[in-house]
Amino acid sequence: MSDGKTIAFFPEACYGPALNSVGIAQACEKLGHKAVFLTDPGLSGVYSGYGFEEHAVNMSEPMSAEEMAKYWTDFIDGHIPNFDRTPYEQIDNYVKECWANIVNTSVWAEKDLPAVLEKVKPDLICIDNVILFPACKQYGVPWVRIISCSENEITDPDIPPHLSGCGESDHECHKAYLERFNEVIKPIHDEFNEFLAECGEEPYPLGEFFEASPFLNLLLYPEPVKFKRRNPLDPKRFQFLEGCVRAEVDFEIPVFEANNDAPLLYLSFGSLGCGDTRTLNRLITELGKMPYRVLVNVGEYIDAYGDLPPNVQVKEWFPQPTLISQVDMVIHHGGNNTFTECLYFGKPAIIMPYVWDGHDNATRVEETGHGFKMHRNNWQPEELQSKIDACLNDPAIQAKAASTSRHMREFNGPERAAELLDRLLKEQA
Repeated sequence: MSDGKTIAFFPEACYGPALNSVGIAQACEKLGHKAVFLTDPGLSGVYSGYGFEEHAVNMSEPMSAEEMAKYWTDFIDGHIPNFDRTPYEQIDNYVKECWANIVNTSVWAEKDLPAVLEKVKPDLICIDNVILFPACKQYGVPWVRIISCSENEITDPDIPPHLSGCGESDHECHKAYLERFNEVIKPIHDEFNEFLAECGEEPYPLGEFFEASPFLNLLLYPEPVKFKRRNPLDPKRFQFLEGCVRAEVDFEIPVFEANNDAPLLYLSFGSLGCGDTRTLNRLITELGKMPYRVLVNVGEYIDAYGDLPPNVQVKEWFPQPTLISQVDMVIHHGGNNTFTECLYFGKPAIIMPYVWDGHDNATRVEETGHGFKMHRNNWQPEELQSKIDACLNDPAIQAKAASTSRHMREFNGPERAAELLDRLLKEQA
């Protein structure tokens, strides 16, 4: 054990990166270090709920809770039509708007970050985001980049562009997506480079908004789903955690009014996708006719669900890792935490992506034999039931899921990350 140091975690202001960092922070504290979180006020209480100290960093113009709730409702409602589009078709709308907002988070954070870092006085900073925060790089202590999104966030000429949903070998798709992305994103990228210059940083090449850390980069993707790179990543700087599943509270599976001994399914579209209540209600209706039990994560939209089938139950929140360990298969949106948790626990999945790296993970789950990719809305009930049945009973899928789970369980992702951070602190002492 090293002498205890202060490690500041600065995840993106959404639940996937946030909860991934919680798992690593839990393991760091077991080694005697102090983990603290720098957080957008919108996630205030998430980290303290796990017992961690929080320090607010405004990453957008401050809003009241009511204004923030309205902003996210409007954002989701405005983009629901885009959720059905292909990744290429989303470049001009969802992707463009997201990158504009992400650049804005870096600009806003720079107003608070220097003072917050001076207050916290971290010995190490861990950033799980897709954009550079100059103050973190310039603070004067080692900084680590965590890639909790798809592995292709770290680019390579032979692998699909991040967010593209392209197949690994579909190089025409790679080229078309990247060309359109760079064309659409250029004005936003130019503005970001102007901001970097104001902060004394060198400009980034078109399409890049962050860099690999010169100290250490941690990736969640496990070996069985990794891409074949033309330029292998240097293991001195890039370490794969083989997943990173956090410790969660216990959860007891409830009794169902029907099918109480049937296979158990978990359905979740994540915190953003919960706003698409129409699609979730359609899935609930059809799953209610099938010979399964189903638990559905509906977030803050529980009032949108009336009379439920007797084999379906909904909740605002589940301790997801605990629940996934107990179900038979999962239908989800392709968020990287859910993606890696299913792999870790050996649960086949149907991924119905709608945005961001869900497209990449959906393609990858099918390419590697761990389940299926399906469109969110363009499906028939017979197709859905056939794919669920394959996930539950196909020997090849079951064997692949079990093999990957055994591989990942040989590694404890959070403990591995903590040990790597501990080693870095020792090297810098």
